[in-house]
Amino acid sequence: MGPATAMNLGRLLTQTARRLPHHVALAWGDRQWSFAELDARVDSLCAALRAHGIGKGDRVLVHSRNSNAMFESMWAAFKLGAVWVPTNFRLTPAEVAYLAETSRARVMLRDRGFAGHADAVRAAGHCRLVLAVGDARADELDYEAALAAAEPPPPDHEAEVAYGDPLWFFFTSGTTGRPKAAVLTHGQMAFVVTNHLADLFPGVTERDASLVVAPLSHGAGIHQLGQVARGARTVLLPSERLDVEEAWRLVEEHRVSNMFTVPTILTALVEHPGVDRYDHSSLRHVIYAGAPMYRADQKRALEKLGPCLVQYFGLGEVTGNISVLRPDQHSIEDDESFPLGSCGSARTGMDIAILDEKGARLPAAETGEICVRGPAVFAGYFENPEANGKVFRGGWFHTGDLGHLDARGFLYVTGRASDMYISGGSNVYPREVEEAILTHPAVLECAVVGMPHPRWGESGVAALVPRPGMAVTEAEVLAYLSDRLARYKQPLRVVVWEALPKSGYGKIPKRLVQDRLREEGVVF
Repeated sequence: MGPATAMNLGRLLTQTARRLPHHVALAWGDRQWSFAELDARVDSLCAALRAHGIGKGDRVLVHSRNSNAMFESMWAAFKLGAVWVPTNFRLTPAEVAYLAETSRARVMLRDRGFAGHADAVRAAGHCRLVLAVGDARADELDYEAALAAAEPPPPDHEAEVAYGDPLWFFFTSGTTGRPKAAVLTHGQMAFVVTNHLADLFPGVTERDASLVVAPLSHGAGIHQLGQVARGARTVLLPSERLDVEEAWRLVEEHRVSNMFTVPTILTALVEHPGVDRYDHSSLRHVIYAGAPMYRADQKRALEKLGPCLVQYFGLGEVTGNISVLRPDQHSIEDDESFPLGSCGSARTGMDIAILDEKGARLPAAETGEICVRGPAVFAGYFENPEANGKVFRGGWFHTGDLGHLDARGFLYVTGRASDMYISGGSNVYPREVEEAILTHPAVLECAVVGMPHPRWGESGVAALVPRPGMAVTEAEVLAYLSDRLARYKQPLRVVVWEALPKSGYGKIPKRLVQDRLREEGVVF
C-alpha cells in the first residue's frame, strides 16, 4: 500500500455529513437533501454497486444531465475507490460507446431518455449492469429501487486508497482527434480542492450556496467538491438548458455566493434583463474559465455584477489549476496598473513557464508554449503512452496553448497553438482579432479562423453574431477594423450568423466554425 499519504476523497462528504447533518447539501427544483440524507443515499448506492461486484479500480460510466443521481454517483464512485467516468450528456450513442470502450467501463448509470446510449454501450461489449433513472427497462436496475433495497454499509466503509489511485477519468474535449481520458487521482484532487478553496473562493463555509450552471461532468463538478468539503449548499438548475431567468431567481432565493461559469455563460447571464430584476448582492466569487473572456464582455460583467469576477486558466489535465485573477485584480477602468487582458498569476504551489520549441524558458514578454508543473498536474492519459510522451516533455506538462508572462508573472494567453494561422508569412493570433471585433457596438459574439488562401497561404474569416435587435454587415466590420489592426491581421471575409457552433461546455471550437464555413462555401 505504501505510506499513508492519501485520504479517500469520498470522505469529504462523510466528514461534512457528520459535522453538518441537517444543513441543506443539495437543492434541485422543489426538492432538497440534507448532508445526512445525501450521504446516506450515496452509501446505499455504494452498497448496491458492491452487491454487483463493483469495487476498487472499476470504471463507472455516467451519462446524465445534472441531477441528484449524477452528483450521488460521483461520491459513490469515490468512496468505492472506483473511477467516475462522466460524459457530456449531449453526446451521441456512438460517442458514448467509444468512451465506454476507451475506459473499459463495468457499470453504467444513465438518465431517463438515454436507453439508446445504454444499448450502444452494451453492443460494444461493456456495462452488463445498467442503472437507469426513471425509465428502467426489464434488463436494467431502477436507480431509486436499487438504493431502497440496499443494506446500508457500516461507518467508515470507504475504500483504502493511495495517492496515485485514480478516481475520475476526465475526458478532454478532443480538439485534436478523439477524446482522451485524463486520469485524476485521489492525492492530486485533494491538492486541487484545497487550492480551489485558497485561490478561487476563499472563505466558503456552510453559510454559502453555489449555483451550478454548467455540466457537472467537467469544471463545475470539480468546483462542487470544494463546496461539499466546506458544507456549502449546491443548487442545480431545474432544467437541462440554461434558463437565465431561473438562474437569477435562484441566486436571489438561495443567496448564492459563488458559481462556476465559462465566458459564454457569464455573458448570457449579464446580457439578460433578469440581471436587473433579481437581487444578486450575495455574489462574491463568479468564476469564469475554459476560454479567455474578451475585455468588452468583462467590462459589462463588472458593471452589472460588481467586483466579484474570478478568472482562472487551466485545462482538464491540470484540473483548472494554472493561474488565477482575483476580484481585486479586475478593473472596469483601463488602468495600466492592473494586469488588463491577463488570466492571472500562478496558482499557489504551481509553476508556469513559457518554453520555446527546444524546451528552453523564454524571457518576459516573449510568446511561446505555456507549460506548467506542480501537484495539480494529472497522472497522464489512460493507456495512451504516445499522448503522454507528447505532453510530458522535459519535466513539464505542455498545454498546447500559446502565451507570454509579463515581468510580474502575470500570464497572457494568445490562443491555442492549433488556432494560430500564418498569413503571408506572419503569425496571426485569432484572439487579438476577436478582441478588436467585439468592441464594435453591434457585435455580440465572434470567432476568427484561418482558411486556406491561394496567395497568402491562409487568411482570416470572422464569423459573428449581432446583438439582439441590431444589424451589422461585412463592409461595416472591415471598415471598423481598418485602423484598429495591422493589415495582415484583418480578416478578408466576415460572415453574419444567428449563432456560433458551441460545444456541450459552452466553448466555440474553431474546427466547427471552419466546418460550417466550408459547408457554406466560404472559401478563397
